[in-house]
Amino acid sequence: MRQLTRAAIIAALYIALVFAFQFASFGPIQLRVAEALTLLPMIYPEAVAGIYVGTLLANILGGMGPWDIFGGSLVSLLAAYITYRYRRHPVIPYASPIVLNALLVSLYLRLFFEVPSYWLLVLSIGLGQSVVVLGLGLPLLHFLKKHQDRFL
Repeated sequence: MRQLTRAAIIAALYIALVFAFQFASFGPIQLRVAEALTLLPMIYPEAVAGIYVGTLLANILGGMGPWDIFGGSLVSLLAAYITYRYRRHPVIPYASPIVLNALLVSLYLRLFFEVPSYWLLVLSIGLGQSVVVLGLGLPLLHFLKKHQDRFL
């Protein structure tokens, strides 16, 4: 029951952060603050489901359509699973949400926005993901590891 509750809290936090920072959560230049939660599968396996459900619901409510709802949610699920699966690797769990979002989300965002180059979009999404995952997610992960018994 604790794991289900934790997954639900992570999903709810993801959705709340997407909409609290909606101005930066969608589009070709994004700084989706909720992506800081993508490192949580390293310490909470149930975070894989929480991130997937949170992304799915946020993308349904976000209004970008089926590509974002299904594509973006599946990219998040894959990244969360890889983060969990390789949680003991020194690089892969940190890189997976950055690289997968940069390469795969850029594919369908290019359909919606006039961007001169796919690679420019990859750079934009990758940079935003890097800032959030490493700048916010990494400190969050360290804090939760240190205080695991008190939070979530």
